[in-house]
Amino acid sequence: MREARLPVQQHGVRDRCPRRLPWRDDPPPLATSPAGSRLPTALYLRGTPGHPQPALQAKALRRHAASAGLAVVAEYVEVAGAGDPEASPQLHALMHAACQHMFTCVLVWQFACLARSISHLLSVLEAFQPLGIRLISVQDQVDTAHLREQPVLTLMKATAAFESALRSERIKAGMAAAQARGKRLGRPATPGHLVAHIETLAQTTALSTRQIQEALAGRVSRSVIGQIVKRVRAAGADGAR
Repeated sequence: MREARLPVQQHGVRDRCPRRLPWRDDPPPLATSPAGSRLPTALYLRGTPGHPQPALQAKALRRHAASAGLAVVAEYVEVAGAGDPEASPQLHALMHAACQHMFTCVLVWQFACLARSISHLLSVLEAFQPLGIRLISVQDQVDTAHLREQPVLTLMKATAAFESALRSERIKAGMAAAQARGKRLGRPATPGHLVAHIETLAQTTALSTRQIQEALAGRVSRSVIGQIVKRVRAAGADGAR
């Protein structure tokens, strides 16, 4: 009998996650009991526009599910928009399907892909518990079917990693929103008149990078001055040949 798949709408994205483990170095699958074999399982994936996290997560999660003996029956792909990174329509769809007993296991790459805060994660776990749904986080190496067997240190590490991943994702979402508004990211450009002054000093004097920085009263970093001096003097040397 072929396994039925849920008609879940997927949001397409181009083929990431600041990720802590390379996708080719997946953690070994968590042990599954004979009773848990071939559990109907839903994958939940999350990413941001223009990055390949969902595609990479899906590949890794399918491989993990196959190794652990889980039957994937649905995939929920969440793409956090730069305007509203907290919106999670696919998570709402997953929770609705869970209440309909469409699956008995949810597989995620890490907790930060599923919940937006620790309190949010706890509320998801509380909702899953009476439904008998097992939650597995591959990256965090946590399986709610074996919570009593896992040391507290493992859960503490997973919580710390969860918070770190959330901060990273929110920074990226903020940068994407800033770029969408036309804001220039990165170090401000060195004013043109200072660049011209450095070029003149590099051409007409033998001052070192440090001495030029002192002459400019520290208004330009030493690394930027060094790059300009190197470029100007290299061009002068080429012209003298």
